[in-house]
Amino acid sequence: MSVVTNTTTIGAIDAPSRRNTELMMMGFAIAISVFAYANVGLAIDGKLPSGMFGYGAGLILLGGVAHLVVRKFAPYADPLLLPLATLLNGLGLVLIWRLDQSQRLIQRAEYLYGEYSPDAPKQLLYSAIGVAFFVAVLVILKDHRILQRYTYISMAVALVLLILPMFFPAVNGAKIWISLGPFTIQPGEFAKILIAVFFSGYLMVKRDALALASRRFMGMYLPRGRDLGPIITIWALSILILVFETDLGTSLLFFGLFVVMLYVATERTSWIVFGLLMSAVGAVGVASFEPHVQSRVNAWLDPFAKATMEQSDQIAQSLMAFGSGGTLGTGLGQGHSDLIMFAANADFILSTVAEELGLAGMMAILLIYGLIVERGVRTALAARDPFGKLLAIGLSGAFAIQIFVVAGGVMGLIPLSGMTMPFLAYGGSSVLANWALIAILIRISDTARRPAPAPAPSPDAEMTQVVRP
Repeated sequence: MSVVTNTTTIGAIDAPSRRNTELMMMGFAIAISVFAYANVGLAIDGKLPSGMFGYGAGLILLGGVAHLVVRKFAPYADPLLLPLATLLNGLGLVLIWRLDQSQRLIQRAEYLYGEYSPDAPKQLLYSAIGVAFFVAVLVILKDHRILQRYTYISMAVALVLLILPMFFPAVNGAKIWISLGPFTIQPGEFAKILIAVFFSGYLMVKRDALALASRRFMGMYLPRGRDLGPIITIWALSILILVFETDLGTSLLFFGLFVVMLYVATERTSWIVFGLLMSAVGAVGVASFEPHVQSRVNAWLDPFAKATMEQSDQIAQSLMAFGSGGTLGTGLGQGHSDLIMFAANADFILSTVAEELGLAGMMAILLIYGLIVERGVRTALAARDPFGKLLAIGLSGAFAIQIFVVAGGVMGLIPLSGMTMPFLAYGGSSVLANWALIAILIRISDTARRPAPAPAPSPDAEMTQVVRP
């Protein structure tokens, strides 16, 4: 008896898309945000806020649209990035609305400007536009490797965005805004994405040369003199931004991002050491003659000094808000962080979190940020191309540095920078840029997690005959 069998090639087993997991987490994130909104209304007025159902419907609509677009155009993307961003955005809307109810802020605005305009409705509009940006990036950007073609163009556009605020009046001592009619834009928020694209393309080509060392000193490989050019150039640009725009936050973000990506590309600790030394030298040098930077440093060194309190008591009020929050906080809607005035819903919004949610709530918010960074780093590790690896680590690094700069300034660990907390704080530029950042990370993760196509059958595969007696 003879049996004829065919030799076939077994294709790769499809990896799970995890879209249902993402949908479940999205529902959880929206539920937490709606519960927080109801909690604030009950604490302030003793009843559910009238706009709770509209707020919940708006979050469901925005989150649902974003989820459907991911399910359609990035089916294998990381399932946690979108829910985490939605949760932060939703909680940010709640905190801003809570501050809008403060009688102190209302009376102060009416005294200064004659009228009061609440910020929560505007932030909801910015969030809707941000989700539209998110959708546009995923629909248009089919492959993240396309961005590599625009390495030097992205750097040119980023430099233009960083230079533009120099020609506009300073706001609170720093030139970080450009005014277009009734709208103001913070171009540095968009520049960080373009700078990450440029660094990724540049370091992918130059990393071998930058990794070479001329000599070993104290356990470190020192870079060659001619390879110090890029880091010196970036250092000089960051110092110029600090001098002409007195923008400490963007300067730290710009230079820190390059050093982090340089270390990841070359695996040389010496670049980190050189970067920290040059950053310290530049910061000390600029602080010695620039009045605005000097005032920020003095306020950081002694926030309760009489001279500091006469100029601005925001840092002192922030530290007192952190101290009065305790472990569990005073409860949403029951704190006094609105004493910080208009900065309470911007870079000092963490003070509201610390006072009303306490140490537990503060650690939870920082953990959510940490999870976004962790998923971005995991995406970088899973990426199959070097450009994607560097871009994912660059975007995650920029996000992490911004969190550290803002949180460190509010907590008194470093001088105040004036940047906004991503997703949580009030600001249209920040919301739009960070939703675009999340979209690019999702695009990279979709490419990284997408199962490889099964190899085609070999043309030499033939039917084999097995003869059995």
